[in-house]
Amino acid sequence: MQPDAPDTAPRFLRTPDAAKRLGLSPRTLEKHRCFGTGPIYHKLGGRIVYTVADIDEWAAAGMRRSTSDPGPGLATTRRHASGTRGR
Repeated sequence: MQPDAPDTAPRFLRTPDAAKRLGLSPRTLEKHRCFGTGPIYHKLGGRIVYTVADIDEWAAAGMRRSTSDPGPGLATTRRHASGTRGR
């Protein structure tokens, strides 16, 4: 008898569960989504979902070894400032 084939379908998490996996509040993850600085998400009907792989990839982009390490990518909570605030 052959063992069961591994489940290769992406596992989807809604915002509260995705935020918990990242150690963030759901509101922080929502802000990332609005600013375009968060993990890739999918909109299925009216629901926002994330794959575990996309969440883990985004978190890995923020990995650093020191404060001077530019790292492999950007995982930030703020928009890039293009000028002074309020203009």
